[in-house]
Amino acid sequence: MATPLRELAKDLWVAERPFRALRFLDIGTRMTVVRTPAGGLILHSPVEADAATRAEVDALGRVAAIVCPNRVHHLYAGGWKQAYPGARLLAAPGLAEKRRDLAFDAVLGDAPDPSFAGALECHATQGAPPLSEVVFFHPPSATLLLTDLAFHPTPASSPGLRRWTRLSRVRGGFGPNLVVRLCIRDRAAFRRSLERILAWPFERVTVTHGEVLETGGRDALRRAYAWL
Repeated sequence: MATPLRELAKDLWVAERPFRALRFLDIGTRMTVVRTPAGGLILHSPVEADAATRAEVDALGRVAAIVCPNRVHHLYAGGWKQAYPGARLLAAPGLAEKRRDLAFDAVLGDAPDPSFAGALECHATQGAPPLSEVVFFHPPSATLLLTDLAFHPTPASSPGLRRWTRLSRVRGGFGPNLVVRLCIRDRAAFRRSLERILAWPFERVTVTHGEVLETGGRDALRRAYAWL
């Protein structure tokens, strides 16, 4: 069931919506909304741009950027761009070639897009080209924004998500599934990316599938990739 936008911290919200995997498992999905010091909104991994969600977003500010953070999470980006044509549409590396129907304004990398206005730092991970996930850090709230690099099922999660994470072999309750692990083709390069991410002083981690991890994020992410 769709829920209202939920505030995690000052200038940081999430929108949680149903999402089906394999057509029958509701694993849920999450959009993170960041408000910049200039008042613009960054939509990370957007959910469907339905009227109710747009109204909630409009109440927070002006949409400045629509972020497709990896090569998988882009399904609803076009709807948001159509609703907010003045927003910058930003692609993970390699996504523009996959979605030629979308007119992206820029490809994400390690330099924050101007629309971020100092609100987010970012890193384009290396070594996992099928995913090419870009990771973000929100310094004011010490929050790391992940997409598919970690799943976080808990007893509070939907039965569909818990079943999905068992089927896809998420280990230890927080971390990547088997598909993501197989995307890592260059372990040394990915380890360097992980070291860069772990250098950020984050505590909270938002994920697209599963529950928000409120505390202990750095230790949890380090443990999740200890096998590398």
